[in-house]
Amino acid sequence: MPIILAVSLNECRSRHIKKFVQLITYAPYFISTVVLVGILMQVTDMRIGIINRIIGIFNIGPINFFGDKDLFRGLFVGSGIWQTMGYSAVIYLASLAGVSMELKEAAICDGANRLKRICHVDIPGIFPTIVTMFIFNCGNIINIGFEKAYLMQNSVNMPKSELISTFVYKVGLSNANYSFATAAGLFNSVISFVLLIIVNQISKKLTDTSLF
Repeated sequence: MPIILAVSLNECRSRHIKKFVQLITYAPYFISTVVLVGILMQVTDMRIGIINRIIGIFNIGPINFFGDKDLFRGLFVGSGIWQTMGYSAVIYLASLAGVSMELKEAAICDGANRLKRICHVDIPGIFPTIVTMFIFNCGNIINIGFEKAYLMQNSVNMPKSELISTFVYKVGLSNANYSFATAAGLFNSVISFVLLIIVNQISKKLTDTSLF
């Protein structure tokens, strides 16, 4: 999603629209997680939430988003994309700014339309950046955040909302089982390190791009 947003902003010719979209997509990253979850609860509220009001027009619902364990993952991932998409797109926009204009002009002379220029000039130009960010994200794939998950948890969605980080917190601090919590946290770090090494080596062999 950050790549799609960055390419779309890069191709946007209207300065005002570009600034507006950047403001809307960048702002959630700088909002406190507590405030973000509060907004999410208000938006998905069964009585006053805008989402339930919209789907109510089509005689659907109301849906208890926070009371349905099967909806938790979609809600968590969707809010994560909304929160981080704009800020994550900054690095791809910077990479797109460095793509050779000569290649773009050559593609235009060859009759390539905008979509073909994106696929054959822009994306290959930022491919090393994409691979590097992918390696970083794979190393952090199981550290998906404690604060938002803990704030979104309740007794109903607990079977689908429990993470390693929330589990370590509950076992270590709430139940005072510090040794077990330390072991679980160490295991989490080891798995992250192993994933980083594996993905880095695979990337090095397939794309000649790696962190080390």
